[in-house]
Amino acid sequence: MSESKLNNTIDEIDLVYLVKLVWVKKWFITKFTLVFMVLGVLVAILTPKEFEASSTFIPQTGESSKGENALGGLASLAGINLGGGAPGSEIPPTLYPKIVSSVTFQKALLEAKLTVDGLESPISYKDYYQKYYSPGVFEGIKKYTIGLPGLLLNSIKSEVQEEFIKKEDGIIRVSREEHAHFKRLATQLKVTPNEKEGVVSINFVMPDPLMAAEMAKFAEILLQKEIIQFKIQNANEQLKFTEERFLEKKTEFEEAQRKLAYFRDRNQDLASASVLNQLQKLEAEYNFTFGVYTELAKQVEQAKMQVAKDTPVLSVIQPVTVPIEKANLSGSILLLLFTFIGLFFSISYIITLEFLSRLGV
Repeated sequence: MSESKLNNTIDEIDLVYLVKLVWVKKWFITKFTLVFMVLGVLVAILTPKEFEASSTFIPQTGESSKGENALGGLASLAGINLGGGAPGSEIPPTLYPKIVSSVTFQKALLEAKLTVDGLESPISYKDYYQKYYSPGVFEGIKKYTIGLPGLLLNSIKSEVQEEFIKKEDGIIRVSREEHAHFKRLATQLKVTPNEKEGVVSINFVMPDPLMAAEMAKFAEILLQKEIIQFKIQNANEQLKFTEERFLEKKTEFEEAQRKLAYFRDRNQDLASASVLNQLQKLEAEYNFTFGVYTELAKQVEQAKMQVAKDTPVLSVIQPVTVPIEKANLSGSILLLLFTFIGLFFSISYIITLEFLSRLGV
């Protein structure tokens, strides 16, 4: 018999022996697997339900048209420098996750209204988790085992932090309760830009399907507002500047108009050279201020049109819908998973003991 055939025969004998060994230890494997099956049932029962709502939209990142300064030399004569119209800024979709993780964005999310069963009126996200939400067993264990050191450290530093919050001005104040909400929001809200397909997805996970849809919709609207506000920032600044100059020149024009009318009323019958010179001077001042005033009025309307033109319209291709199925693993899948784990570890344990006994360990 060749060496290769001998090795194959040995492998065959070993494989048959292992199968027999597993069969002999079948009651141990069954008991071990049943323990894991019970664990799987407990995990399925005690794990809180999670529902995920999502939406998908196309970000508008096209090139913005450059505004042109139509006042030209006339505004220069009036001592006004409007400057060239700056193109609208863009936020790359890759920065959207940074926006939703900002303190101001998360503070706004805390005030989102939720519909809770048993309550007549909607309540805020913050109130729901502070007054009505009951965490599951595993979530409570995680909170008190992992978060306990941080809780003790916060209590030690509480007096220093409170003093800092009271005395510091010009900063965004975040309480410890809000910070805890922010940590939860970081696990519930996900914004995923897909550069290949050119879309952005928003996903929100909540214990209730309707609340998940409400939070996803609120996050979508809030993110779109942030994008639009940033996009039209330059156009709004240009509009504000133009309106301020317009109001200034409107006051000067009305004053020049009043002076000219008053002078004409007082000197209707006089035709001296000095009167004519003064009249020409007042008329020139009136014509000049009227020209600047008229041009600025046009610029105000153009600036308003530019704001409307720069305001992007975000195309939602997959609107938010109330989810039907849970986002986490179902009970049957958890049961099968734990059953497989029990079988794997029990068989591995028996085989390992057998090899160790052969090695004389």
